[in-house]
Amino acid sequence: MRVVLSTLTSDIFQYGLLMKIGIFGGSFDPIHYGHLILAEQCRDQANLDQVWFVPTSVSPFKSDGSKANAKHRVEMLQLAIAGHDQFHVSTLEIDRGGKSYTVETLEEIQRGDAHHELFLFVGMDAFQSFRDWRNPQRILELATPMVFRRSGTTLDFQVLKQLCDENRALEIEAFQIDLPLIEISSTHIRESVHHGRSIRYMVPRAVELYIFTHRLYANTPAPS
Repeated sequence: MRVVLSTLTSDIFQYGLLMKIGIFGGSFDPIHYGHLILAEQCRDQANLDQVWFVPTSVSPFKSDGSKANAKHRVEMLQLAIAGHDQFHVSTLEIDRGGKSYTVETLEEIQRGDAHHELFLFVGMDAFQSFRDWRNPQRILELATPMVFRRSGTTLDFQVLKQLCDENRALEIEAFQIDLPLIEISSTHIRESVHHGRSIRYMVPRAVELYIFTHRLYANTPAPS
């Protein structure tokens, strides 16, 4: 049975197993195949022991908030990753409430066990604005950013200047992840559902059925 890591009392902390854990934050509104392929590529290329999907409570970078509530987003995540023993859902940010800041999440994870090696999934665009994140220096102390890029593109690591020393910057640069070009977005999926268009093969079938069963993102709300 898959356990939602809503607290830091899961077996991996109880038994002191040291792991390389990838932290994948986002709204996941909804989770789609682009997210899943990204997570699997990061897990495989960096030899991670686990990937934690951490849905936000309220993103500090999105003023309009999530379209589906936290319960639905978590349920869809659980459906999407079912059967993958190294993928897990953590509700730390939802349980904490308010705006979800990465530094606070990493500190909470570290309080559970400071010996795990944490890797933070970061997209190209988000990485270029990394200085604008809350306490980026502290984030670099707590986790290694794992920056994913589309094949054939290059990343500018100058953003790390004045945030860490040269050795740390080189360590982060070594964890670039090459991804296939997959043009799927949660925004496009929500708009497609709203206009009655197909989302088949954009999301796992179980997630597709959940969206339509609960009438998420549609013109008419689900019956109460």
